[in-house]
Amino acid sequence: MAAHRYTVGERVEFSPGRLDGNVPRGVYTVVRHLPSETSDLQYRIKHQSDSHERVVRESQLRKS
Repeated sequence: MAAHRYTVGERVEFSPGRLDGNVPRGVYTVVRHLPSETSDLQYRIKHQSDSHERVVRESQLRKS
């Protein structure tokens, strides 16, 4: 099983995909590691300004 690249509490930049609607880009904080059935691991992240939490794939994140 692959290890998550980002740690809980780490700040990351989220780039939503074309199917993600109006989800804001920008800086988020990793809240939790989630299991994934694919090689693209998942995270729960929290937006810095609106405090909404979202579940995203590791491929949508990069270090901020």
